Amino acid sequence: MPTLEHAVSEIKSVRVQGAKEIALYALKFLRKVVQEQGFEGRFDELADALRKIRPTAVVLHNCIEIIKRERKISTIDSLIAYLTESSEKIGKHSDRMLKNNITIMTYCHSGEALKFIKHGHVKHEKKISLIATVTQPLEQGVKTARELVQLKIPVTLILDNAVGFFMKDVDAVVVGADALRKEGVVNKVGTSLLAFSAKHYHKPFYVVANVMKLDKRGDFRIEERPVAEVYRKITTTKDFRGIKARNPAFDITPWKYVTAVITDEGVLKPSQVIRRLK
Repeated sequence: MPTLEHAVSEIKSVRVQGAKEIALYALKFLRKVVQEQGFEGRFDELADALRKIRPTAVVLHNCIEIIKRERKISTIDSLIAYLTESSEKIGKHSDRMLKNNITIMTYCHSGEALKFIKHGHVKHEKKISLIATVTQPLEQGVKTARELVQLKIPVTLILDNAVGFFMKDVDAVVVGADALRKEGVVNKVGTSLLAFSAKHYHKPFYVVANVMKLDKRGDFRIEERPVAEVYRKITTTKDFRGIKARNPAFDITPWKYVTAVITDEGVLKPSQVIRRLK
């Protein structure tokens, strides 16, 4: 069985990335723990340690809260099944949400957003082209580009700071989410800049997220990652001593910039999401 240290390393290093994917990885790890030790062993300790690694992403938090109320392996299995199947349900909405011959701008690497786009291309035979941002500092957008070009979807890779330049050429923006809060959509830092630009150019801004991402936590903070990711030399070169660097991993896009949230339970207006968060 993988150790807690290995699981922490996989999530913290972003080798396992995305709120849903982090939850699936952690749930499978916890299931093995319960199989060997039961719920009376170290389950609570390990579960709490895992959800603290990426504190902004809410899916794992919500799953653990459910498991703590219903302490059964079948509960873990149901959650794994739900998360696995939710993307397929989300993808089905691409038929009516994506027109033919559409150019989409996306950001970072979201399994759910990509499933939505892929479903439109493969299942509904929509002609789709994509503009993907590199997504600094870890370049998750490059992963998105590689993944979609394998399906023969035309992809143009751009720098993050070219979003405004290209926004006039797209038909819609499609992004994922790590959490849906009353303040807005929590996603990879820089997402809000796409939303602001989309609003300026009158382009629809779609968020793709399963309903387990509804976040009612009172205690919430934006994760900040190592400053070395901002500029590798900043912690190793004497010339940069005295410079303060910050590296927030997420930002919040206010609901007024969101056109719709595409979920496994249907396409929701921002007002409908806000009502469910009360």
